[in-house]
Amino acid sequence: MKRSRGFKSKSRYKLKKSIRPRRANPITKKIQTFDEGQKVHIIIDSSIHRGQPHPRFHGKTGEVVGMKGKAYLVAIKDGNKAKELIVRPEHLKLQE
Repeated sequence: MKRSRGFKSKSRYKLKKSIRPRRANPITKKIQTFDEGQKVHIIIDSSIHRGQPHPRFHGKTGEVVGMKGKAYLVAIKDGNKAKELIVRPEHLKLQE
């Protein structure tokens, strides 16, 4: 039997949520906006599946380079390679 290697394999602890968050999905996370050039953290909200980047990018910091529909294009460095991710605003947090 061949083992499944799906999109979320080996991410059980990485995508775990706290037991009792204040509000599960505040609307403000969905309607937040970012400008081009802003630095953002990629923090995956595991309860929202749409626009979710691969779990390997959870916790990474990148720069907003554009928009694609309702999602943002985020440029990051993965090792020595530059990559562009398509991420919805629910999974992004502005870097202070």
